[in-house]
Amino acid sequence: RITRQFSFLLINNTILINKMKFAVACALLTSSVSAFGSFGTKKAAVPKVVKPVFSVDTIPGALDPVGLFDPAGFAAKADEATLKRYREAELTHGRVAMLAVVGFFAGEAVEGTSFLWDASVTGPAIGHLAQVPNLFWFLLATLIGASEQRRAEIGWVDPKDVPFDKPGLLRDAYIPGDIGFDPLGLKPTDPEEFFLLQTKELQNGRLAMLAAAGFLAQELVDGKGILEHFSS
Repeated sequence: RITRQFSFLLINNTILINKMKFAVACALLTSSVSAFGSFGTKKAAVPKVVKPVFSVDTIPGALDPVGLFDPAGFAAKADEATLKRYREAELTHGRVAMLAVVGFFAGEAVEGTSFLWDASVTGPAIGHLAQVPNLFWFLLATLIGASEQRRAEIGWVDPKDVPFDKPGLLRDAYIPGDIGFDPLGLKPTDPEEFFLLQTKELQNGRLAMLAAAGFLAQELVDGKGILEHFSS
C-alpha cells in the first residue's frame, strides 16, 4: 500500500511539473509573438500643424482700425512664399518712391543753378531726366544693377535650386527688405521694436507712393513744378 501511494504521488508531481512547463512555454511563446508583432507595426504619426511664420496675422504694416488693407484679397489667397514676395515688392516700391519724392524737391530746389549739371537742367522735375547727360545714365544704370544683384544674392534662392513651379523663391530665413543696409545702425535688436520700425517704413513708403503719383500727375497737368505750386 505504501508503495502504491508513493507511486501515485510521484505520478501527480510529474503531471503537475509538466503542466507548469507547458504554461511557462505558452507564456514565453505569447510574449515572443506579441513582441514580434509590435516590432513590425509602426504607430501612425500624428501630423503636426505648422503655422507659417510669415502670414497675414503676423506681418507688420497692419494698423487699427483698418488692419491689413487688402481689398482685392491678394494676401488672403497667397501662401507664405508668395506673401513674402508681395511684401518684398511693396517695400522696394516704397523705398523707390521715398527717394523719388526727395528727388522732386531736391531737383526743383536747385534747377537752373550751376549746382545741377552746370545749369543745363531746368523746369519741373518730370522733365529733368530727359535733360541730363549720358554720363548720368551710365552711373545710374551701374548703381541700380549692382544694388539689384546684391539684393538678389541676399534674398533669393539660386535659380538652379528653385523648382520649376516656384519661380522667384525667397530664402526661408530672409526677412523681406532686410538686405543688411544699415549704415547708421538704426535697426533695433529687440523684436518688438524691429516690428514697429518695419511698420513705420511701410507706412512712409505707402505715403511716398501716393505722393510721387500725385506729383507726376500734377506736373503733367499744368507743367509747373511742385515747389512752384507751393510758392504760388
